[in-house]
Parts: sequence; C-alpha cells; structure tokens
Amino acid sequence: MRSFFLTLAAYFMIEYFTNQAKMSKNKLTPKILLLLISTDILETVAQFCFKKSALSGSGIEIKSFSTLALFFKLNFFSLFLWSAFVAVFILFIIWSSVLSKIDLSIAVPIASFSYILVPLVSIVFLKEKVTWLRWGGIFFIILGVISVSFSSREKRDAHS
Repeated sequence: MRSFFLTLAAYFMIEYFTNQAKMSKNKLTPKILLLLISTDILETVAQFCFKKSALSGSGIEIKSFSTLALFFKLNFFSLFLWSAFVAVFILFIIWSSVLSKIDLSIAVPIASFSYILVPLVSIVFLKEKVTWLRWGGIFFIILGVISVSFSSREKRDAHS
C-alpha cells in the first residue's frame, strides 16, 4: 500500500515538473529527465555507501585520540566510503551538465526524489525502521518542494 502511494506521488511530481519545464524557456527533454533521475539514484547510492562505511567502525567507542584515529583508519580504507566519493563526483558532473541546460528552479524539485529513495533503500538494505510519522514528514517536505516550485513559476510568469 505504501509503495502504491509513493509511486502515485512520483508519477504526479514527474508529470507536474515535465509540464512546468515545457512552459519554461528551457525545455525538459527526456534526456535531461533521465539525467535528473540518475542524480537521484546516485545521491541515494552515495548516502547508502556513506552509512555502510560509518557502520564498519561502529563497534569502536571513541574515548580518546587513538580510538578516533582507529575509527578514521577503518573508514578511510572502506570500499563503501570510496564508492560514495565516486558517486558524488559523478553526481557533480551530471548535475553541472543538467544545470547548464535547465533552470535551477526546475531541476531541484525534480531531483528531490532522493527524499523518497533514501528511506526505501534504508528499509530494504539496512533494515531500518521508518515510522509513519517520518513518512508524513517526507510527504510534507515533498509538498514544500512542490510549493516552492509553484511560487518560482508564478514569479517567472509575472516577470514575463
């Protein structure tokens, strides 16, 4: 049931932002939409890898400089940490390319699907619990992103 509502919300967000970009001077092409979706996926992968890297040193209680150094040493050589850095670097390249083609006020709301993807990945792969209250908070964040994009569209239309 939860996945149905998330899928429905994702559909309406993509539909709205696709229509909004079509009205903009910069067109949201299928290629740009695919790049934006890939930034969400890369952001989710990076967050997952950072978390897994941090968990590799979770048995260490940091009470002194030497235990802090050990924690950093364990994490520094973590494959997950370096995978996260690579994901962030690729994300930076794609994001820069996208921003050169469409307005920031269009790109950011579309790229906010990581607010949904990260909790889903946390549930499936990290066995974390996400409460209904947290899902409600995520819903309001997405609602806020949509509201901000509406206001930026109204401002842009007023200046036209």
